[in-house]
Amino acid sequence: MAKKKNKKYIFVVGGVMSGVGKGITTSSIAKIVQSRGFSVTALKVDPYINVDAGTMNPTEHGEVFVLADGDETDQDMGNYERFLETTLPSANYMTTGRVYQSVIERERRGGYNGKCVEVVPHIPLEIISRIEKAARKEDAEVAITEIGGTIGEYQNILFLEAARMLKTKYPKDVLFVLVSYVPFPSKVGEMKTKPTQYASRTLNAAGIQADIVVARSEVPMDEKRKEKISWSCSVDKNSVISAPDVESIYHVPLNFEKDNLSNIVLKKLGLKARKRNLDDWKKFTKKVDNATKTVKIGIVGKYFETGDFVLSDAYISVIEALKHASYHHGYKPELAWLDSSVYEKDVSKLKDLKDYDGIVVPGGFGSRGIEGKINVAQYCRKNKIPYFGLCYGMQIAVIEFARHVAGIEDAHTAEIVENAKNLVIDILPEQKEKLKKKDFGGSMRLGSYPAQIKKGTIARAAYKKEEVSERHRHRYEVNPEYITQLEDAGIVFSGMSPDGVLMEIAELPKKVHPFYLATQFHPEFQSTPLIPHPLFMEFIKAAKK
Repeated sequence: MAKKKNKKYIFVVGGVMSGVGKGITTSSIAKIVQSRGFSVTALKVDPYINVDAGTMNPTEHGEVFVLADGDETDQDMGNYERFLETTLPSANYMTTGRVYQSVIERERRGGYNGKCVEVVPHIPLEIISRIEKAARKEDAEVAITEIGGTIGEYQNILFLEAARMLKTKYPKDVLFVLVSYVPFPSKVGEMKTKPTQYASRTLNAAGIQADIVVARSEVPMDEKRKEKISWSCSVDKNSVISAPDVESIYHVPLNFEKDNLSNIVLKKLGLKARKRNLDDWKKFTKKVDNATKTVKIGIVGKYFETGDFVLSDAYISVIEALKHASYHHGYKPELAWLDSSVYEKDVSKLKDLKDYDGIVVPGGFGSRGIEGKINVAQYCRKNKIPYFGLCYGMQIAVIEFARHVAGIEDAHTAEIVENAKNLVIDILPEQKEKLKKKDFGGSMRLGSYPAQIKKGTIARAAYKKEEVSERHRHRYEVNPEYITQLEDAGIVFSGMSPDGVLMEIAELPKKVHPFYLATQFHPEFQSTPLIPHPLFMEFIKAAKK
């Protein structure tokens, strides 16, 4: 009987500053190792006390990405799925809060047999157990784990300790990748490696030696700087990988392969490559490079501003889905961030929407800017500007249509006006008790659900099939009591739950509007570079007409 081979583990950690690109680095390494013929899975560690990402503010943490099984996770889980062309389970995501919760619950059940439960070793052992379990569940030969945060922070030290312990357990099967920022001050005129040297030494202080350094910078790294990092960080020169800024994140795996990164990784892990195949990926990046004509899309939301800066990460999956569809149609997307409150305060600004080929109203919560979004939906409907509503964007479209077409002047949503006379959008029955108890964590309608698609509709033409499965994240739905009245006024509910109770897609017929469609679910979560989501494809096609 053949001896079962050990699984291989890669840890990606970040140095110098946050936002250095660990998520894309992790996704890209996973992609190139996968392209060499290995089964790969990817995990994310979030060093927050939050049990999941669902209650985190999008302007601070970025988008909440929902997995098929309903887990609310960090946006990097979306990057992993898009790059690996796969569906990942909740086992692949953990937070500090989730780990501690498990240990405490196990202690309460007597799972430690009377032992004194301590931060070390029991918390790191729980982390190791989760990583190994995820690798087994996915039947992966290689499991790559991104540890959130920056080296030197208190928050992630226990995850680094777990990684160190796993390296001790499997010395030949664990690899460490340090992603570090190498600044290039224009006044100095050369790259400075000192911050990376300090990051490496801080990692050493945690008992970990980096095997590979990915050097993030504005420009490619020269040989002299590679040599300096090599001897100062105890990494061989070939394992210092230059990672300059690129136009598209989808070029990163190909750039890594220019430095033979997959060969380096496989050699260090004692693996022999079976093949090399990134052909489909190369074809997609050629579409990115060759796109010259532009399609101008306005994204109307409220999770943009953080101080004096714009945080587009709040809608990262929407952005990427728009890119996937645009590039496949041969267009370069030009995206603009439109604050919905502007159209609430000054309706004369609505005429500026004519400058765009299409408008997207993505998901969100709360009252701020809602009337502005309703004004945007009305303007797009009346002026035949392609409109694509996602989750809250569908509820906005239904409220607008109810008020201005169906004659329900005071139509509203229970989320904003709980006791409104005409709640065309009401809370799901099973959610009422949860809100009363303030059960906010992981309690929405989450994860994948099936939907039936009507014949003769835009949705059916896009999907080309009768039943689909899409991911949800909401507490409110179109009120069944108003469906007949809304349909009589001309709206078409082209997608609904198999039992016909929940309206999943609303649209206007093509003879009335070129593309006015909205979904209660989040189609952006299932779009990938190689297989763009059909509804986004249809939206971009309509936008360019």
